[in-house]
Amino acid sequence: MTTDNSVQVSVLGLGAMGTALAGALVKAGYATTCWNRSPGKADELVAQGAEVAATAQDAVLAGRLVVVCLLDHASVHEVLDPLSDELAGRTLVNVTTTSPAQSRELADWAARAGVTYLDGGIMAVPDMIGGPGSSILYSGSAEVFDEYKPLLELWGTSTYFGEDAGLASLYDLALLAGMYVMFAGFAHGAAMVAPAGVTAREFAALATPWLAAMTGAFEGFAAVVDGGDYTVAGQQSLEFSSLDHLLAASSDQGISTEVVGMVQRLIRRQIDAGHGEESFARIIESIRQPG
Repeated sequence: MTTDNSVQVSVLGLGAMGTALAGALVKAGYATTCWNRSPGKADELVAQGAEVAATAQDAVLAGRLVVVCLLDHASVHEVLDPLSDELAGRTLVNVTTTSPAQSRELADWAARAGVTYLDGGIMAVPDMIGGPGSSILYSGSAEVFDEYKPLLELWGTSTYFGEDAGLASLYDLALLAGMYVMFAGFAHGAAMVAPAGVTAREFAALATPWLAAMTGAFEGFAAVVDGGDYTVAGQQSLEFSSLDHLLAASSDQGISTEVVGMVQRLIRRQIDAGHGEESFARIIESIRQPG
């Protein structure tokens, strides 16, 4: 991958993620200027060759590509609103975690300010940046994505979802929804076996291959959902999937039933509506139409 050393990049926000992003740029030879609200966080980056700006304004003026990795949507506006004139004519890549609506609002704000805008959702933890498994989702300006793709690929596999600036955030949060519910399921299982003297680490040794194997069912579920026919043969039925035994065992172990109970409620609503013999995949209808 060829590095265009004429590209000057400014990174606003040096939390753990911002520091990792900036570090990858410096390592690749990009002229990188950093700014953080609280001083001192750029010391290691400076030692590697980065410049540090005293103000966000100075940082913006130093680079034609501005990367923003801040706390939240409000902090992005707090930092950038006073700098709309300085940002005009520049390119903004925002990888701050925001909602789809917030990403679209920022894209509209950027357009009014004369700034080309690309939104990003980071599917990695800071230590993963630039390494295997790091993935970043983008939406917004196709021109920006195409022009700076060699730079973006330094951070992780880059995937572009289209001009709608909210799509990267939508995919990001949807994937995180799957992750967090999975983690909660693991925690529930670990809590179940703990009274029997089983450590969480021992349980993880069994849970990891089991859950990895079960992800192979996603494509089958997806085909059923997209086809809209939940009576397709070969799918486990909702009645067979009832989690009454799991709820009872959890109560017997003296732990909360909230995690499993949530899934059981999704199942029960479809059974009560007369769909008990249909595929477990039908629980998506309970999610699509909140009770």
